[in-house]
Amino acid sequence: MSPVEIGLYSVLAIIVLVYLGLYIPIALGVVSFVSIWLMRDNFTLAMNLLKIAVGDSVMEYTFATVPLFTFMGLVVSKAGLGADIYKVMNYGFRRVKGGIGMATVGANAVFAAVTGSSIASASVFAKVSVPQMLHYDYNPRFAVGVVAGSSVLGMIIPPSAMLIIYSFVAEQSVGDMFLAGVVPGILLAIAYVGAIFAMGRLTPGFVGGRSGEDLEPLSWGEIAEKTLPILGLILVVLGGIYTGWLTPVEAGAAGALLGLVIAVVRRRMTLRGFWEALLETGHITAAILFLITAASIYSRMLGLAGLPNELGDILNETQLGFVWVMVIYVALMIFLGTLLDTASIILIMVPLFLPIVEPMGLSLVWFGIITVVGAEIGLLTPPLGISCFVIKATLDDDRIKLKDVFLGAIPFAFVMLIVLIVLIRFPALSLAILN
Repeated sequence: MSPVEIGLYSVLAIIVLVYLGLYIPIALGVVSFVSIWLMRDNFTLAMNLLKIAVGDSVMEYTFATVPLFTFMGLVVSKAGLGADIYKVMNYGFRRVKGGIGMATVGANAVFAAVTGSSIASASVFAKVSVPQMLHYDYNPRFAVGVVAGSSVLGMIIPPSAMLIIYSFVAEQSVGDMFLAGVVPGILLAIAYVGAIFAMGRLTPGFVGGRSGEDLEPLSWGEIAEKTLPILGLILVVLGGIYTGWLTPVEAGAAGALLGLVIAVVRRRMTLRGFWEALLETGHITAAILFLITAASIYSRMLGLAGLPNELGDILNETQLGFVWVMVIYVALMIFLGTLLDTASIILIMVPLFLPIVEPMGLSLVWFGIITVVGAEIGLLTPPLGISCFVIKATLDDDRIKLKDVFLGAIPFAFVMLIVLIVLIRFPALSLAILN
């Protein structure tokens, strides 16, 4: 077989192995290692490239952002800031049709700015928001759909683990990726709120619910107490990066320290909780490092196989322009989203399409935002739909089936697709802060 054929079969093998349940870094690493060995018939070369991949991943200074932002997110979750910001948002939207759903979106957007995790958002708001919506007679499918849809904001609004992974794969600045994610994240949150407003008017049966005017009123002092800590964290982290006073690593360190101080002051952090947060940070960091190392050897395998160049030649021969390249890219990501998780999609697709997109003169920062938003649609689509599974597992409510979560999330997946098309059509939205 030619190197191109080996490379093509390798990509297919990786997708099949991941779909069958093999851990994505193992699938990427083992298949890529064996493919390099077969292509060059040189075991030593494959070993040397593996050593280089490991060294490149471990020695990257910006990799320190991963444990720092992860720890900050875990500490903030333990401090109960997600529930606090939800109470404030809920009170603010109490008189609007679908107001609790809008409050969930707003709270998720703010919470995402300090956690960077869709899974954390899904688990927190499944516990906080869904029971509240059911209490006010909202349609159960709408209730879980809102939480599933808005949870993806955690992977778009910085600090985002997926933006960090993309920055390593595409060799882009983590700080630039963070700043580029702000406007698209806010745009998606606004689109969700608009969609809920429209659904409340056009399909009131799907939304359901009644006014929340009997909610316990909040004084200005209580509102300040619940919002200032999380707003302070956002100001320190994103404000520090935006002004240039802090690098992403320094912003992560400052945010982690401030989050820990807030948790201790609020008496939400015990020694046991602190130890659990450290352990979980270590587990998540090790998993992401393993992913990045596997992605590095995978990229080298694709380069040796010449698969990206071959794909680029095919697209040139068929004279496909920018629009069709993006249609193919988005369609592949949405298809893979029904089978794989977001990180897997990024690690498999980006090395394939990066050599095609770069010669077009397109911004790789913008391309990263498109990639993350497109891949995140997969969190809401069956059969994988990780956010939907997390919500079902967190609720543990026999009245709500997994089918209900997926059906409730479909309108929000459609809204995400519309926002993705807008971001592709107007790249300036993603690059507004950078420019």
